[in-house]
Amino acid sequence: MLKVIQMVMLFMSTLYLGLIVILFFVKKRVSNDDTEIYKKMLITNLNAIIIEFILYMTGNTSLVKDGIGLSLFLILSKLFVGIVVGWFILIAKYTLLICDKARNNKLSALQNKKKLNNIINISYIIVLIIILLLPVKFILLDNGATGYTQGPATSFAAILIMGLCVFMLIELIRARKKLNSKEFTPIIILLILMLISTSIQTSNPQLLLFNPVMALVMVIMYFTIENPDIKMIEQLDIAKKQAEKANKAKTEFLSNMSHEIRTPLNAIVGFSECMLEAKDLSEETKGFAKDIVDASNNLLEIVNGILDISKIEANKMEIILKEYNPREVFNSLCKLVIPRIGEKPIEFKYTYSEDLPGILKGDVAKLKQIILNILTNAAKYTDKGEINFNVNCINRMDTKTSLLYISVKDTGRGIKKENLDKLFNKFERIDEDKNTTIEGTGLGLAITKSLTEMMGGRVNVFSKYGEGSTFRIYLEQEIISMEIPESKTEEIEIDYNAFSGKKILVVDDSKINLKVAENVLKPYHFDIVSVTSGMEAIEVCGEKTFDLILMDIMMPKMNGIEVLNKLKEIPGFNVPVIALTADAIEGTDEKYKNAGFDEYLSKPIDRYLLNKILTKFLK
Repeated sequence: MLKVIQMVMLFMSTLYLGLIVILFFVKKRVSNDDTEIYKKMLITNLNAIIIEFILYMTGNTSLVKDGIGLSLFLILSKLFVGIVVGWFILIAKYTLLICDKARNNKLSALQNKKKLNNIINISYIIVLIIILLLPVKFILLDNGATGYTQGPATSFAAILIMGLCVFMLIELIRARKKLNSKEFTPIIILLILMLISTSIQTSNPQLLLFNPVMALVMVIMYFTIENPDIKMIEQLDIAKKQAEKANKAKTEFLSNMSHEIRTPLNAIVGFSECMLEAKDLSEETKGFAKDIVDASNNLLEIVNGILDISKIEANKMEIILKEYNPREVFNSLCKLVIPRIGEKPIEFKYTYSEDLPGILKGDVAKLKQIILNILTNAAKYTDKGEINFNVNCINRMDTKTSLLYISVKDTGRGIKKENLDKLFNKFERIDEDKNTTIEGTGLGLAITKSLTEMMGGRVNVFSKYGEGSTFRIYLEQEIISMEIPESKTEEIEIDYNAFSGKKILVVDDSKINLKVAENVLKPYHFDIVSVTSGMEAIEVCGEKTFDLILMDIMMPKMNGIEVLNKLKEIPGFNVPVIALTADAIEGTDEKYKNAGFDEYLSKPIDRYLLNKILTKFLK
């Protein structure tokens, strides 16, 4: 009867393990830690079944009674025991893997896989040698059933298997909070079956239950192991590449559009500002010119917003850390927002915490953009009352960090409760039917939220419809110094006569942009030379000496960087060259400075920045 039971178990184990082997190896699989261990376990289990089949067929014949036949049978028996131990080592390794993942163990032993594999392989070879060297004897039964082996080799293997089972049990206890995961099912079933089979084999040692238990566990693991379909992975990879390609095309398109829009804007703003400075024009005409400048600046904000969203979506927005004086930064933002309030009956108040550090380090450009977006919105949507801009902080001197708590509170139109969730959506404008007179694309707050989170902070909003809103920004910055530095004067006093006679070369392929530059530079009484190509610039620099060069970048045949490199090949050339370009994406200034330019100036030309550059290089 026992012989029939063992034969049925062996046949069934071979059948369902064979099916699992076919299913596993025929289908393409992702190669990861789980599948690699599982593959080795399948091969080990298959070898164990083959050897057990040979042992079963010869265990009750005259071949194993004495001589060479018995010696070979005992060697095969030891090898079978060694293979079973190897299988348990592999499932113990798998248990360690899934338990570490369940505990989110960042210092997992499996992270150093190569070292761990070497230790396991060497240990297993030593164990296998010990098992092969230890003696074992064959017990032949009189009832016709297959005999069994016992002795130091099998006892040593049993102790090892028990130790590995205890190890797995300890790992399961340590990861007990995550035991609802399906990955733990085969391990728990294995431990239960090992307990049952051990008690059965104690009274019936001729019943070999290892293979049925191992095969059953392998079947269960096939349906619980993390093994994503390779076809789906490939399809996702293709979709990802297509999305990245489309995103790149969109970014390039928006970058080119930015350049194309900024180029005519440069002419519009430049000529309008020249009209504002003209003495022979009527006040009405100057008013029209001012409206043109304001409208152009609004268009420029829209272009910059679209570019920022594009960079954020493409994960190309970089954090650029710089030291800054927070008081000077916040004061400059207040000066920018006050003109936007205009003649509306609004009182603008601002306060800073007394313990606000003197020097902080962070991405000051993004910080200014975040706060300016909030302040601008407050000015837009508040018709009367007040706007309160407050900056508080919590300084942690042990970590040299300051948690800025920035609040902008207004008495404006407020936001309905059902619209608060839409507030930070792209291109979403709340109560658009009531806000038709207010300009904007609905990108400002979306950019604000994205930039704040990118810098490790968060933004909250509290609002009551018809009464006003409060925006709160929490952002951590590095403390460089608590001492407040001496305030630097923001305004640069311009003595136009101080630059009289200085020779300036302007290089631009657009005649309109050349005319704008000439008019912007006219009050300085420069000796201006204008050329429309890089080749002309190289020729004229070989003939004349200049004090400063304003160089356009995107020119046909030879771009600005190539022209700069050619100029530097001229013996004795030592003229400051300023990149003057409509390419105004964040980080562009660093790009052109790294390319060899002394400074960077974007179009439309900002007169304040132009004054700083001229003063730096010419005065």
